Amino acid sequence: MNPAAPSTAKSAAPSPSLPSLIGMSREDMAAAMAALDMPAFRTGQLWHWVYFHGAREFSQMTTLAKDFRALLAERYSLSRPEIVDHQKSADGTHKWLLRLADGNEVETVFIPEEDRGALCLSSQVGCTLKCGFCHTGTQGLVRNLTPGEMVAQLMVARDTLDEWAAPSGQRLLTNVVVMGMGEPFYNYDNTAAALKILMDHEGISISKRRITLSTAGVVPLMARCGADLGVNLAVSLHAVRDELRNKLVPLNRKYPLAQLLDAARAYPTASNARRITFEYVMLKGVNDSPADARELARLLRDIPAKVNLIPFNPWPGAPYECSTKGAMRRFAGILNDAGLSAPLRDTRGGDIMAACGQLKSASIKAGPRSK
Repeated sequence: MNPAAPSTAKSAAPSPSLPSLIGMSREDMAAAMAALDMPAFRTGQLWHWVYFHGAREFSQMTTLAKDFRALLAERYSLSRPEIVDHQKSADGTHKWLLRLADGNEVETVFIPEEDRGALCLSSQVGCTLKCGFCHTGTQGLVRNLTPGEMVAQLMVARDTLDEWAAPSGQRLLTNVVVMGMGEPFYNYDNTAAALKILMDHEGISISKRRITLSTAGVVPLMARCGADLGVNLAVSLHAVRDELRNKLVPLNRKYPLAQLLDAARAYPTASNARRITFEYVMLKGVNDSPADARELARLLRDIPAKVNLIPFNPWPGAPYECSTKGAMRRFAGILNDAGLSAPLRDTRGGDIMAACGQLKSASIKAGPRSK
């Protein structure tokens, strides 16, 4: 594949007529097997084929009897979303535009590093938050994704990277970040169900320590997430004063900084070993002054935290510019001097609009039907 060029390979469109096994929990799968009058052990076999081997056809499930495979093919689907477009950046970042069974589309991004790689999952088609610096927010919310649609994003990536058969220590896709399109906490139940499938040790088996769930600050669900899932938490902060954050992250009007930081302090897994990540996009002349840096250090002084400083990634019509390199270095230096880890993140996938804050699809929310 040429850098920054779309792939010509496209997957088959998902079948709308058959329910998919992808996205089923163990309980769902057990109920499906019971409905077919199958013994309980079939659930474990099927789970292994779907989520460990990543089977795309029932004919691949060679440990199952042929008549059972034929029955499964009559009742269920293993199809992934259709790959409408697959691009690879000059820096190795992959971006997929995926068409779902109802025709809506989402974007998914894989960011490789030397010894690991993170898949950035979307949780909604569009987003309701309308953060001023984020391209997804200009789309508006179309709908929530189902657990199967979130799990399938990872399955498409593993298909592309050919990693189903690879030993875990040799896989490029090692981490998952739920930081794509949407606010995960506004689709919490489906997101939690998807992550539990990803974490199951007899299937996809991604450790909760390698999963990060991002939120703009839906305070009431933060404690529940820590207790239910125990995954890493990332908070999209972006400002140190309520007046500015109200503008950049309108959700702040409902859950202001003081409430958000209290919830972060109480997050069940927060510790020096598993610090909360605070995401901070660097906007020229808006939130990048030395005074902002000192206030950020003060706000986080009693929270096990690290700060990801994110250069603003432009998109058509964006109202902001990225801070200068000098301003970003000064900002990071002040945080470092205060004892905070504050890496300045490299922009990845900018040449294919796959960088942080650039994701968007053409899907729009359907209006009332004409009479």
